[in-house]
Amino acid sequence: MTGRKNMGRVSPLFLVLLSLGFFFATYNLLTLVIQYKSSNSGDGLELADPITDMPHEVKRLGKSNPRYHVALTATDAPYSQWQCRIMYYWYKKMKDMPGSDMGKFTRVLHSGKPDKLMDEIPTFVVDPLPEGLDRGYIVLNRPWAFVQWLEKATIEEEYILMAEPDHIFVNPLPNLAHGDHPAGFPFFYIKPAQHENIIRKFYPKEKGPVTNVDPIGNSPVIIKKTILEEISPTWVNISLRMKDDPETDKAFGWVLEMYAYAVASALHGVRHILRKDFMIQVLVISVESSLVSFHLL
Repeated sequence: MTGRKNMGRVSPLFLVLLSLGFFFATYNLLTLVIQYKSSNSGDGLELADPITDMPHEVKRLGKSNPRYHVALTATDAPYSQWQCRIMYYWYKKMKDMPGSDMGKFTRVLHSGKPDKLMDEIPTFVVDPLPEGLDRGYIVLNRPWAFVQWLEKATIEEEYILMAEPDHIFVNPLPNLAHGDHPAGFPFFYIKPAQHENIIRKFYPKEKGPVTNVDPIGNSPVIIKKTILEEISPTWVNISLRMKDDPETDKAFGWVLEMYAYAVASALHGVRHILRKDFMIQVLVISVESSLVSFHLL
């Protein structure tokens, strides 16, 4: 009887923390909505420019809006499957809305074998890295998955959006890339300049300043398919080299593969248009962004 009674009780501390979480989420949402409305109320105020950095030659180009293929890499784990279902649901909701440049969708499954979602979500199966090569860091399979998919799949669109299972479309997403210049999201925790001694192991001085390495990961990024085909093998190699280097592995930790993509892009002379309105994260909801990520940062 005692066990059953205890099962029905909820810790007061848990309730307090839950209440605080809802309070901060609601506060952030209301603040952003109020700011958005006031900036469009005709009082002369303007929204802050969402572009934090852009290659100079891009400013001379007009709008570039060919459709892009939405691609995400995933495992066959139940948690990943659940995320993919939600992500695909919102993709279908937003795909044909005004302002969307979304094309087809592919879940690149790097388990090496089909799973139960094959008939539910468009899926392309690729092989994982050879056993032990990922050193327990399963994200290293992401660049290798893209290499295989780009080599073997038929992709009609000229551009690709690299996404992740924990992304959700909250608005129709246009093609933010311009010509050969991809669009990426600037992450506050990707800081190449602060890790120059490590970055230089993979991006030598003769290649240029460390500022050539954009503060991004591979996702979200909208990029020309032909350019991604060039970058991806380098991305694989840099990821494995970083994982094999104890100092780099310790410094970059769970974002190692993100740094690897940024370095690989710089090695190929690719600079990204940095769009802070590309994505929003965790407890912050914006009426401007098109993607929301539930990464626990």
